Amino acid sequence: MRLTLKTDYALRTLIYLGRKQGLASIGEVSGFYRISENHLVKVVHELGRKGFVETLRGKGGGIRLARPAAEIRVGEVVRAMEDDLALAACFAPQEPERTCRLTGACGLQGLLHRALAAFMAELDARTLAELLRPGLKGGAESLLPPEPPPTIG
Repeated sequence: MRLTLKTDYALRTLIYLGRKQGLASIGEVSGFYRISENHLVKVVHELGRKGFVETLRGKGGGIRLARPAAEIRVGEVVRAMEDDLALAACFAPQEPERTCRLTGACGLQGLLHRALAAFMAELDARTLAELLRPGLKGGAESLLPPEPPPTIG
């Protein structure tokens, strides 16, 4: 299974915002990750429509998490951003051109359903807050903005 760039950018944006814990601009996020600002605008718009981020217009505006990172499940984000989680043609029988002639006589569909369920269960078990912790396996620290400086006064 491969997630779309839209989902990848959505997760990166949420990680950035969770780490920053305040307002950020789309330009700031796109610059940090070196990704297209035009593409990120569309992703942020969808994140806003689906309740993951708040957008504030005008001077001093920006984007921020709409709810605490501990309340955002990774699987929820993936489901919201992916247009299609069908792993094979037999997952979409409502589309005649994608209907498999072996449906009902093949074990592949069941296997792929179980594999997708296991994949999503792992993502559902994790929150955005967990992705923000330093020391994650896989070098996730390189994907995160630096810790914000402490506030004085």
